[in-house]
Amino acid sequence: MHKTSKIILGIDPGTLVMGFGIIEVNTSGMRLIIMDVLKLSPKKDAYERLQLIHQKVSELLTQFSPDDFAIEAPFFGKNVQSMLKLGRAQGVAIAAAMQAGIGVTEYSPRKIKQSITGNGNADKLQVLKMLQRLIAFDEDPKYFDATDALAVAVCHHFQGNALLNNSSKKLSGWKDFLVQNPGRLK
Repeated sequence: MHKTSKIILGIDPGTLVMGFGIIEVNTSGMRLIIMDVLKLSPKKDAYERLQLIHQKVSELLTQFSPDDFAIEAPFFGKNVQSMLKLGRAQGVAIAAAMQAGIGVTEYSPRKIKQSITGNGNADKLQVLKMLQRLIAFDEDPKYFDATDALAVAVCHHFQGNALLNNSSKKLSGWKDFLVQNPGRLK
């Protein structure tokens, strides 16, 4: 049986607030399945929070059976401790996806913003407004982490389509290029 839709899980990792967004993509467009956050108490032990992140991602994978898993890459900041914690949160989310047998794709924050808004320096409100147009939802989430995760999923869809559209013209060298593009020869 040929599958006519694809489900994509996007994750915005965090040790206190982890955003997640799931979309379904088919021939008629994108549909929002869920967009929310896992809010973790700063009073909990760091390793306990990592366990809860792994558990939540595993639950999402079981409940929604996504075809693809995309996650935001950590950005390079000045605070090394924060980056280490964020990297750990990202790592346990990735481990859950790999444990479920789903391939992982990572996108930089700039790439995600550029994919959604056309501007790699867009602010979170611009990303939210463009997502509302693309997917047709009205709610303003309580946390931007949720829309950031949704943006990761949408970015993954856009990047996948770009790759699929180019795959019909696989070239093995200049000779193939010239055969497939005779008008480009001068």
